[in-house]
Amino acid sequence: MTEQKKSRLLVFVVAYNAERTLETVLSRIPPSLADDYEVEILAIDDASADRTFEIGQEIKTARSLSFPLRVLFNPINQGYGGNQKIGYHYALKNNFDFVALLHGDGQYAPEVLPELLKPLAEGAADAVFGSRMLTRGVALKGGMPRYKFVGNKILTWCQNRLLRTAFSEFHSGYRVYSTAALKKIPFDRNTNDFHFDTEIIIQLVIAGMRVRELPIPTYYGDEICHVNGMRYAWNVIITTVKSRIQEWSILYDSKFDCGPARQKEHFEHELKLGYDSPHTATLNMVAAGSKVLQLGCAGGFMSALLEHERGCEVTGVDKFPLAAKVKLSRFIQHDLNTSIPDVDIPAYDYVLLLDIIEHLNVPEIFFDRLRDAMRHCTKTQLIISTPNVGFVIIRLMLLLGQFNYGKRGILDMTHTRLFTFSSLRHLLEQRGFQVTKSHGIPAPYPVALGDNRLSRFLLSLNRICLRIFPTLFSYQILAVAVPEPSLELLLQTAIIESATRASTLKSASG
Repeated sequence: MTEQKKSRLLVFVVAYNAERTLETVLSRIPPSLADDYEVEILAIDDASADRTFEIGQEIKTARSLSFPLRVLFNPINQGYGGNQKIGYHYALKNNFDFVALLHGDGQYAPEVLPELLKPLAEGAADAVFGSRMLTRGVALKGGMPRYKFVGNKILTWCQNRLLRTAFSEFHSGYRVYSTAALKKIPFDRNTNDFHFDTEIIIQLVIAGMRVRELPIPTYYGDEICHVNGMRYAWNVIITTVKSRIQEWSILYDSKFDCGPARQKEHFEHELKLGYDSPHTATLNMVAAGSKVLQLGCAGGFMSALLEHERGCEVTGVDKFPLAAKVKLSRFIQHDLNTSIPDVDIPAYDYVLLLDIIEHLNVPEIFFDRLRDAMRHCTKTQLIISTPNVGFVIIRLMLLLGQFNYGKRGILDMTHTRLFTFSSLRHLLEQRGFQVTKSHGIPAPYPVALGDNRLSRFLLSLNRICLRIFPTLFSYQILAVAVPEPSLELLLQTAIIESATRASTLKSASG
């Protein structure tokens, strides 16, 4: 029987001015780890001003450790987070299965490594954090200053509330990770500062990784603290708030764009019903039993709803196929960027363009083509919705120097053109359409916050603000337009009318 291959473990020691403690930390790494893992130790000296690197080299030369040791030196200080990035990159590059983070100042006990690694080895976790707060009273008995204890508790409580987690501690630097988990998060985009640890926790949470906490002993000696407490607390809170706000599509930071891939078709758009939205407004505006052409039907969900709820006869048009189980009277697969589909538009009562024009390559060309296709329309109404780039949040972000595209919302990465009330009206009027009605749609708070009292209150408040200043407080614009008579039609009308009048004059004079 062949012996089962051991998992590869990198014990990674971050060190800065640790000449007095490094040897002790390395010597305390349990030799028993060799029973279950193929172990290597990596110590990275982050441009220390003392003999940390030299001490490490002496230990390596003496071969006094149970495991191979590699000592690296950063010629330029990378910071606590930057040093971790290098170590994790080393672990991934050299195909380790697990990486354990130790501090060279001896604050965390290497003796508990086997216990911390056990959930990873058993496949029960993707990351394990050593917590000083799980066992009541241990932190203070271990010498943690009371102000740090209180600050840790307050910050952890705030972060748990914001992230909807239940960790006992966010601020322990004793962690073990599976490299498979590290591959799934963009840790390389994180800060080089001390709140790197907070950012990597947030990434693991967003990515849906399984994180375990296990108790560890607390030890505070005479090590030098390099952390500015107030600055650290500020950075931690700001980072956590940003990650939460990103869920609401107000801000975007690519390092927090690490959620599990949504197993959805590219065309699937959520129907926004039950509150103010373009879908709700359109459903109320379209007359029952009418003929509807939806250009850009996004899987056909709204079109199917109009058929089933309003008894309409709907033709859906989209670049991609209909979603599974969606059935329409007629569906045409067509790219609107190339041309208008070959349909008899004057036969329809409504043409819907819901959240489509912001995705078009050149909306001006599209509306020129659409106007030409509608030149004989006498009753067809065009219903258009699009995000309002003049929304108050976007304006405030601009004041702060932010204009970041993200996964959802007004600044969706797939949007190619953005409009205000006036620019949308100008586009339509120049292309031969008359805007008969336009109004604002409030932000989709129930989507961002869930259907609760807070979202309903914000929705009501948004409605009030819309009445006062619609261009500022509209999240989306809904417009109704009809085609103006074409120049050819106006010319023919003038010719016919002139002939009629001339004939009348001739009869009167004869």
